[in-house]
Amino acid sequence: MDSVTIQHKENDVRGVFLIEGENGIISELTYTIKDANTILIDHTETKMEYEGQGYASKLMERAVEYARSKNIKIEPLCPFAEVKFDEHPEYADVRAN
Repeated sequence: MDSVTIQHKENDVRGVFLIEGENGIISELTYTIKDANTILIDHTETKMEYEGQGYASKLMERAVEYARSKNIKIEPLCPFAEVKFDEHPEYADVRAN
């Protein structure tokens, strides 16, 4: 995977980090804004032909950076996000209790 561009879109209640390819979205991570201090990662998905290449992990990394920059916490609802929090103890500072 070369350098990828991660897009971020957000409205009052939901947000998404995504990576697009020539044929549309390759990978996306969606979240719900729970309150002023917390986002809830509820879904992570990568198109089958791109799985295992680290795209979703990059999105997770970006979500953590975003949370740090906004001084908010992440509640990992989707199984992928939960696993990533367990694999990366350095993400603990942004994990909601």
